[in-house]
Amino acid sequence: MLEFAGKKPKIHPSAFVAPDAVIIGDVEIGEHSSVWFGAVLRGDMGRIRVGKFCSVQDNCVLHNDRGFGGETVLGDYVTVGHGAVVHGCRVGDRCIIGANSSIFNNAAIGEGSIVGTGAVVPTGKKVEPRSVVAGVPAKLLRKAKDEEWEGNKKNAENYVELAAKYKEMLG
Repeated sequence: MLEFAGKKPKIHPSAFVAPDAVIIGDVEIGEHSSVWFGAVLRGDMGRIRVGKFCSVQDNCVLHNDRGFGGETVLGDYVTVGHGAVVHGCRVGDRCIIGANSSIFNNAAIGEGSIVGTGAVVPTGKKVEPRSVVAGVPAKLLRKAKDEEWEGNKKNAENYVELAAKYKEMLG
């Protein structure tokens, strides 16, 4: 964890941050959330807020630009898959952001949505709640099913359990 321009990361005591994750500046990580190996949350150009029960997986990047509102926000029970880039946007509660996907400035992902693996959500795109989007650029495939709504939360809870094991193992 690094302070930047007088801003120091705030990490809830129940959260897990992997030893090689990089957390810089104006970053807040909520209770029971996890930031995994190689992830970078760089709050040097604006705020980054990670809600409760979130998982920011290996090699993800969360960042933003001052010119686009300067804030990146994850709601509660959000899973951000391996290698995803979440940049200057908002992600609602109970979302899954697929591995190697990218979400850009001023985009908004509605609650309960799924962004497919490798998808690119361009600047300013609004994804309605409970949507499944995929492709480059991301397009609506269908509405999320009720079992996916439940599964999104369960996926986040599974990572809480795994993070607790790592936290205990690593001290």
